[in-house]
Amino acid sequence: MNAFTLLPFIVLIAAMFLMTRSAKKKQHQAAQMRNEMQPGSGVRTIGGMYATVKEVNEDTVLLDAGPGVDLLFAKNSIGAVLTDDEYNRIVHGIEHDLKSDADVVPDDASSLTATDEIDEPAAAAAASDDKIDLGKKDAAERADDAIQAAEDKADAAEAKAAEESKKTDGETGAK
Repeated sequence: MNAFTLLPFIVLIAAMFLMTRSAKKKQHQAAQMRNEMQPGSGVRTIGGMYATVKEVNEDTVLLDAGPGVDLLFAKNSIGAVLTDDEYNRIVHGIEHDLKSDADVVPDDASSLTATDEIDEPAAAAAASDDKIDLGKKDAAERADDAIQAAEDKADAAEAKAAEESKKTDGETGAK
């Protein structure tokens, strides 16, 4: 047998090994997540139902889906174990207040400069309520410019036509 004839089979076997290895790794992580469930944690079933774990047995989980509604599920039917913040956000609509934990970030770049001196031109420009001309034109001015350009083009075409009519084919009335 030739090594080149065995090469496709070797590549195929290696690819199958790598795919099954990654699938086994995902299954192991899911099983570990299901085994670490504790009463009181929020879960999402594979059917999309959100509930709170009430009791964990060897192969089953007792879920509290609402007041007086207890459901018995197989452990394999748990799709995800959610954090408390995520569960409260989804089920109860309670947003965790992240703003109190983080520093306030200003909307401008003034905090990036360490000087306390005031830039006079910038302060004068900020203090005035006049519009600053940035070279942009509003729609009316652009329309006026387009009309003017069209008129200039029409005038140029008329001038060219008049000049061509003055030209002759070389015959003159002079004797």
